[in-house]
This record gives sequence, structure tokens and C-alpha cells, in this order.
Amino acid sequence: MCEYFVKADPIQYEQRSRTVRIKNVLTSIRLENMVWDILAEMAEEEGCTTNALIAKFHHEILAQRGEVPNFASFLRVTCMRYLRRCMLSLEKQIPQPVPNVAVLPYAKQAVDAVPKPLAAVGR
Repeated sequence: MCEYFVKADPIQYEQRSRTVRIKNVLTSIRLENMVWDILAEMAEEEGCTTNALIAKFHHEILAQRGEVPNFASFLRVTCMRYLRRCMLSLEKQIPQPVPNVAVLPYAKQAVDAVPKPLAAVGR
């Protein structure tokens, strides 16, 4: 399993700083290139720029929690949660295999032969 991860392109985990305007203040955020790519994908889905999405995240987490102790880590976890949500959504779209009961001619009879639960009498 580790071999798959070890062979990742080093450019993906190389860090890059970008300047983002949050509440009219320019701030520098240092993230891995892959995280920047995922944030760009998320921003495209939202119909905004990456910087606008980051500013929106900052505003919303500040409103929710009152502080933002480690915003870069928050962005990394946000990207992982986004990817997980995408994966779960795709898994739901994959049709699940249905057991082939047609090859068992006695299957219907076997189901009909299962006794029904008795109704409570005199209660």
C-alpha cells in the first residue's frame, strides 16, 4: 500500500504560498500544490475564485467558532472532507450486484415455506 503513496509526484506535496485577501487584509497561506488544486476545483463548483472561496470559508468558520486557530490545517481537512464526500457520492451511484436467485427454482418455495410470526392472542 505504501508504494502507491511513495510514488506520488513530489510536485503534488511541494508547498506554495499564495496571498489571499480576507476581510480587506492581505494574508499569505502556505499549502501543498494538491490542496491548491482541490480548492480550485471546489471554487469552480461554487462558481467563484479560489481566493473568494477561501475568504468565504474564513468568514464562515469565524462566525461558527469565533476564532480560526489553524486556518491552513482547516483548509487541508476541508479538502479531504470534500474528496470523501465525492467518493461516497460516486459509490452510491454504482449499482450493487443483485444475487441471481433465478438459478434456484426452489427459492420462491423456500421463501413461502418460512413460517409467519404468530400474532399475540388475548392481549
